Amino acid sequence: MIGLRGLARTLLASIFVVGGVSAWRRSGRLAVPASKVTGPVEDLVPGRPTTEQLVKVNAGVQVVGGTLFALGFVPRVMALLLGATLVPTTLAGHRFWEMEDEADRAQHQTQVLKNAGLIGGLVFAALDTGGRPSVFWSGRRLAGDLADTVSSATTSVTDAVSS
Repeated sequence: MIGLRGLARTLLASIFVVGGVSAWRRSGRLAVPASKVTGPVEDLVPGRPTTEQLVKVNAGVQVVGGTLFALGFVPRVMALLLGATLVPTTLAGHRFWEMEDEADRAQHQTQVLKNAGLIGGLVFAALDTGGRPSVFWSGRRLAGDLADTVSSATTSVTDAVSS
């Protein structure tokens, strides 16, 4: 049985897998609007990848990351990775602040809000420990146990010296 977490991951991942495949296929057309975002990246990366190559990398990360996320393979890491892919996707594809037509502006604002909601869901998924103690909880418990041990040892030494 897949369970609720698995079902939720699969539903959340589906938009990335389908959208990533679509972006890969349309990478040539998506390169034009994406160039506004990828220009600075192209200058920083050795070998100067083209905008179309960067679109394909982002799409590939969405397909592979979405698939691994749906399958439950390091889901917390995949959630963060998928969230990171939404930033350039949103900035390149939904530049509502540059649009003159009110209908287009409203449609793209809705897409930005949808992507923000997806990022919110991915943050929840990244924080989900599946019922296991988090690293932070374990660290606090270990620190508390260590403090108790040091306190007991200090009390024992103080008692031994006082006697």
